[in-house]
Amino acid sequence: MSNHTRERVTVAKLTLENFYSNLILQHEERETRQKKLEVAMEEEGLADEEKKLRRSQHARKETEFLRLKRTRLGLDDFESLKVIGRGAFGEVRLVQKKDTGHIYAMKILRKADMLEKEQVAHIRAERDILVEADGAWVVKMFYSFQDKRNLYLIMEFLPGGDMMTLLMKKDTLSEEETQFYISETVLAIDAIHQLGFIHRDIKPDNLLLDAKGHVKLSDFGLCTGLKKAHRTEFYRNLTHNPPSDFSVLKRIFKMAYSTVGTPDYIAPEVFMQTGYNKLCDWWSLGVIMYEMLIGYPPFCSETPQETYRKVMNWKETLVFPPEVPISEKAKDLILRFCTDSENRIGSNGVEEIKSHPFFEGVDWGHIRERPAAIPIEIRSIDDTSNFDEFPESDILQPVPNTTESDYKSKDWVFLNYTYKRNLSQEVLLRKEIDSMLPSHMILILAYEFNWSTGDFPEIMALF
Repeated sequence: MSNHTRERVTVAKLTLENFYSNLILQHEERETRQKKLEVAMEEEGLADEEKKLRRSQHARKETEFLRLKRTRLGLDDFESLKVIGRGAFGEVRLVQKKDTGHIYAMKILRKADMLEKEQVAHIRAERDILVEADGAWVVKMFYSFQDKRNLYLIMEFLPGGDMMTLLMKKDTLSEEETQFYISETVLAIDAIHQLGFIHRDIKPDNLLLDAKGHVKLSDFGLCTGLKKAHRTEFYRNLTHNPPSDFSVLKRIFKMAYSTVGTPDYIAPEVFMQTGYNKLCDWWSLGVIMYEMLIGYPPFCSETPQETYRKVMNWKETLVFPPEVPISEKAKDLILRFCTDSENRIGSNGVEEIKSHPFFEGVDWGHIRERPAAIPIEIRSIDDTSNFDEFPESDILQPVPNTTESDYKSKDWVFLNYTYKRNLSQEVLLRKEIDSMLPSHMILILAYEFNWSTGDFPEIMALF
């Protein structure tokens, strides 16, 4: 068969697989929601008439959700307000959904760059983990869609900024503050490990802070999962292309010899390309803890190349400056994070980390309900004062006609990228956001966003 025929067969195969797997998944999710409703009604001891009413309301919500899923969402549904982040493959913008007035963070990724650098598997893993991770420790994604030029992830906007910005403001953190942020990050990392994902890019820039100052993990662009669609080789095999020089490990390795990115937080076993597992994320956390207490990363150097050399020679280069005294408990935990993977804390499970003396007194089950170590001041729902300023770009400009065929010929690898979160889950998040805001702002938001009873009855119930 010709390569063209092979590709057409591959597209047909993936289309059918995705269609039926989605049908099964939607059915299972709907069944799960129905069962949860029945259990909740039994626990509340509702009468038969009240149960009948609840079931009717639930059925109406399910119908609304199906209608929402059939609605095609696109760039025209959002108004871009401001660029709040920029990376190697795209940028993040603060946007407002035109019909509801909701504020979101829109992550925009250029398809051409994803294809050229063989990042399809990694952005697929990012999209999937944002769909699967429905807890408090990962930034929530509400929608994902695409056009001829870009992929779009519509996520909750976390106005607290990121940990790197906080560290730049504070210089160093106290051990009490460090305990709080490291504890929350332990729980966040464990949450994605339990889903079968390895983050591989844990660094202060990817620890976001919500309006109350609590941690959420973001940016899963280097994340890898257990599914075949999360591996670069899967797409190479489908396209029958020979291996190229852009595997994720070589890309990470090249970071040490480029002006883009830094290898400061990457575990040595990842660079060595001899095999690694989820323990590499705990190494990164140890580097962050060192930076919080000392004021700079342990392998910080003038150039990325020198930083890479120090990471690889960590036994000699990981030292604690005497002019910045820290407790023996803190020092011991850092050294147990930043060590050989076979001896690294966490190799026997997350409980091994939680029981370390540095975390003495941490209420692991309720930490997110307690006040954050450093309060975040939020003036409005679209407050971007905790983010850096970025100039505008042309990433949202229309695609030139001359290049449309180039994008279209490879578009099948982005099949099944579109996603819409259940409406009731979005309402729950609105409750979470509203609980973070001063009470007087609720009425301002209701007026400003004009959430009408026709469009969002559940949201109006919050007021």
